[in-house]
Amino acid sequence: MNYKVLSAISAALIGLGTAPVSADAKPEQSMTHMKTVAGLASYLEGAGVILYVLGGATAGVIGESISAENSQVVFHVPITGTKDGVQHVGSNLVFFNTATNAQVQLRNPVIDLAKGVVTATIPQASNQSITVLTITNAGEVKPKKAKDRKAGIRSTAYAGAALALAPGVAGTLATLLGLPANALTDGAAFGTADVTLKKAIKKS
Repeated sequence: MNYKVLSAISAALIGLGTAPVSADAKPEQSMTHMKTVAGLASYLEGAGVILYVLGGATAGVIGESISAENSQVVFHVPITGTKDGVQHVGSNLVFFNTATNAQVQLRNPVIDLAKGVVTATIPQASNQSITVLTITNAGEVKPKKAKDRKAGIRSTAYAGAALALAPGVAGTLATLLGLPANALTDGAAFGTADVTLKKAIKKS
């Protein structure tokens, strides 16, 4: 499979008057890597909806194109804090309907592995932080610690968190995007997330 920058995302970013951000991440940068389930991107694209990101995050596609049957959109989202869950302030996941120009933004997502949820603010709805995704295997996601003494970095990784649309979110997305009521289903698989927290090793 090829990994390349999604042309549709770049076009959407230009159309919205925003500039693509750098895909380069510093070695010590804590990151969340999300990937949609195979086929979701092409299903949404068939309905005229594309996924992309704004702010500090970057995105790409796995597959020949976004319309390929098993294509997957991937998101690389910088982690900005861990005080109340894994925070991603300044990064927004966007669902954009190219036919109607309607969009839904999931702003500043927070991953709470302990509660098994992902919360975000949807300005097009209540503009309050709500649960947008559930982590269906939260109890199975265990931390793996590692040290890179050469780089002076200590990391803790949580891999393979399975994400599904939270109750009520499917209907909200469909309504705001102008899709048929049954276009999306609550509990439907959305993707997976890998969280890597990095911290500098203190010199003795």
